[in-house]
Amino acid sequence: MISTLRRPLSRTLFVGALAVVGTIGSFTATTTPAAAQSAKVYTAKLATAVEAPARKVVNGAVWNCSGDSCTGSSDGSAPATTCARVAKAFGPVTSFATPKGELSADKLARCNGAA
Repeated sequence: MISTLRRPLSRTLFVGALAVVGTIGSFTATTTPAAAQSAKVYTAKLATAVEAPARKVVNGAVWNCSGDSCTGSSDGSAPATTCARVAKAFGPVTSFATPKGELSADKLARCNGAA
């Protein structure tokens, strides 16, 4: 049986450093996809510009509007649902874009109709 006291200090420090690096590496690997997923930015163009810059929480996501342009992050809902909530909060929307592209005219009409 080898006692910890007989093990050289440099070896003990090396093993401890490996444990810390491994812990940090595994933590980074598990949290990075969640951060990347929440970074989805949506944009909306309003039919009527807001009078002053506005900031509202729409279904748990912060939306900022200035003039007729609004930006916000995904709230986890379908883009058409998020669009309807933005239209309800800020007014009719003339375009709504996600990282995957813009809503079709049909979905945009339903977005404004649901608001």
